Amino acid sequence: MLRDVISYEWFTIFMVLGLIFITIAKVSYTNRFIDFLGVFGNSKYLKIYTKDQKFIDVFDALLFLNLIISISIFGYLSFLTLGTTKTFELAVFLKFIFGIGTLALIKILAERLIGSVFEIDRLIDTYLFQKISYKNLTGIILLPINALLLYTLQPSELIIMAVILILLLINIVGFITSFKIHQKTVINNIFYFILYLCALEIGPYLILYKIIVEYKA
Repeated sequence: MLRDVISYEWFTIFMVLGLIFITIAKVSYTNRFIDFLGVFGNSKYLKIYTKDQKFIDVFDALLFLNLIISISIFGYLSFLTLGTTKTFELAVFLKFIFGIGTLALIKILAERLIGSVFEIDRLIDTYLFQKISYKNLTGIILLPINALLLYTLQPSELIIMAVILILLLINIVGFITSFKIHQKTVINNIFYFILYLCALEIGPYLILYKIIVEYKA
């Protein structure tokens, strides 16, 4: 059983670190944090804070750090649950964090570069802000889910798949929200939109999946 062989110590340390990042964001930007928690199904947060976007936003950066940690913990738990290896290895877990963090940053920088090349910086910045907001919300939701999987529930394939579906639903809602806001622009540039989806939305996750599968093999 997974629960008998895995050590919780490093998971606990990183979860506390993620909680610290969230707490700093909440204390430093109290009103914004409260508005942010209502972003799912409510465009108030997006309408208010999109206008104030900077290249480096401290609030988003803090929540993004928690997102990377939370996804890495869930990803590694899934790896241990669904794979043949049941032993926690810190080096492998750190590779998860480094790989996911690097992939996310490269993806964001590539999207900003595209915006600059095609002179649609404002549109890309707005889209990225909306997308990152929903992803950061995913990171906060994952924190208690990870705690349940570590200390209460026995991780199983059914539970892992259910959590993945919930996370996909949140991000699909975010994607639909962004699509509605930029619907006219997307329709007028449908070819570039499809190319963007394949290259920067679907492609990186297929690469990550292939890396994980090859590592397991």
